[in-house]
Amino acid sequence: MLPRNARFIALSTLGIVLSAAVCAQPSTQASARFDAYVHTIEARLDQQHRSPDAFLAPVTLPDASKRIRNGELLIEKLSPADGPELPGALLFHWRGTAFVPGAKAADFEHLLRDFDSYPKSFSPQVLRAAVVSQNGDQLQARMRVRQHHVITVVLDTTYDVTFGRLDPLRGYSLSRSTQISEIDSAGTPTEQTLPPEKVHGFMWRLNTYWSWEEREGGLFIQIESVSLTRAIPPGLAWAVRPFVESIPRESVEFTLDSAARALGKKPVVPAPSDRRAPKP
Repeated sequence: MLPRNARFIALSTLGIVLSAAVCAQPSTQASARFDAYVHTIEARLDQQHRSPDAFLAPVTLPDASKRIRNGELLIEKLSPADGPELPGALLFHWRGTAFVPGAKAADFEHLLRDFDSYPKSFSPQVLRAAVVSQNGDQLQARMRVRQHHVITVVLDTTYDVTFGRLDPLRGYSLSRSTQISEIDSAGTPTEQTLPPEKVHGFMWRLNTYWSWEEREGGLFIQIESVSLTRAIPPGLAWAVRPFVESIPRESVEFTLDSAARALGKKPVVPAPSDRRAPKP
C-alpha cells in the first residue's frame, strides 16, 4: 500500500491520465495479441468444461478450500508478468471464486440469463440490460454500465453470450464484448456517444467467463475477466498502475459478491490479505 500522500498524488494523477486521450483506440497489434491470449484462455476453459472432475480451475491461494467454505471470496490475479507486449495497451486477467451454501445450479443459470433483472442484481454498476436477439443458448445482449474510480465513466456495451452445461449440476457461460462505447453526460438531455478520438480508453475489450458447479450442499461459482485498456504514459506507472489494476479486480469482486447476494444468501467479502493493492 502506498503512503497516504503518495496515494493522493496517484489518485490525482490517475484522474488527469484518464481525462486526457493518449491513445483513442487499441492498435491492430494490441487487439491481435489480446485475441491470441483470449484464445488460450478459452481453449483451457473448453477442456475444463468437458471434465466432471476438474470443471472449475484450481484456486492457488493459501488454504483456498477452507477459506472458500468459510464464506470468503477469493480473488486471484492471473495477468502474466511476462505476458504478451501490447503496444499502447494493458491486459488484465482476474479470477474470483466463491461458495454459496444451499444454492442450486439451475437458479444461478436463471440469474445469469435474466438480463432484465441485472440493474437490480448488479446495482449500482449495471444501469440497464436487455437481450437483443437469441438463438437457443446463444444470445446478444446490451448493457449500460457505470464505473467510478476518481472519475465516473458510463459505457454502453454489447456482448455475444453463450451458455452451456456439462450436466444438470455443472454449467458455464462465455461473454465476449463486440462493442464498447463511452457515453458523455449520461441520463441528461445532452447525452451523447463520444467519438473514438475523445474516449478515455477506460475499457476497450472485456470478456467474462462464468463456471459453476453444484456439490457439497451448495454452489461453487467462478468468474474470470480478461480486459484490455489503454496504456499508462511512460514515467507514471509507479503512481498510476496499482489503481488502474485495481479497477478490473474490484469489478470482479463486485460482480461475484453481487451474484451471491442475488441468490439470496449472506454476502461474503474477501479477506483483508487479499485486498492489498497490486504492486506496480
